Amino acid sequence: MAEQRIRVYAWEFPVRLCHWINVLSILTLSVTGYYIGDPFIHATSSKQYIMGWMRFIHFTAAYTFMMSVIIRLYWSIAGNRYASIRNWFPFTPKRLSAMGTDIRCYLLIGEKGKCHPGHTQLGGLSYLIVNLMYLFMIFSGFAMYAAAGRTGALWTVLGGWLLSIMSLQTARLLHHLVMYFILVFAMIHVYISWFSDSKEKSGMMGSIFTGYKYVTQRDWE
Repeated sequence: MAEQRIRVYAWEFPVRLCHWINVLSILTLSVTGYYIGDPFIHATSSKQYIMGWMRFIHFTAAYTFMMSVIIRLYWSIAGNRYASIRNWFPFTPKRLSAMGTDIRCYLLIGEKGKCHPGHTQLGGLSYLIVNLMYLFMIFSGFAMYAAAGRTGALWTVLGGWLLSIMSLQTARLLHHLVMYFILVFAMIHVYISWFSDSKEKSGMMGSIFTGYKYVTQRDWE
């Protein structure tokens, strides 16, 4: 007989909203950013404004992405325990041991550990790293924008300060490279979510739409 499962409201609406805004923003920023760095569509008429539109879409997506990250960071304090920023720091011996169990499972060399209503220990650490990458992308992006002649306290706070610790070209190179790291993380994230859902039958893939996951009484305790 299958164990009875408990329906848990893990992902609140702000978490789900920010998740999907980030997905759309990152895809938009990646395509337009790649084009800005290496144009792969060429105008055939002086009336065309391809680079201008690409820059406009990139900047619009960047502002949207920045606001989404700010809201998610706020919700890591104001939200429920599954959204809490405390989950991003799994550095106790018990949590590190659980993380090792999860890694062995994902590499198909070990058994699955406890099913978590929220993030696993590995998931929490991953979100700490990816949010640091998000912040770097925001600051480095605005640093490059500020370098185009924009001065003042606002531009300094948004990213101009970064140019005091690295050159513009270094910021541009890292901005480009971190884009690839984020895209690789996204692919691994989808794989692990699908893999965990198939092993746990927790409704993980659907939970980012509904907010609900299903865990056994044993795991809930």
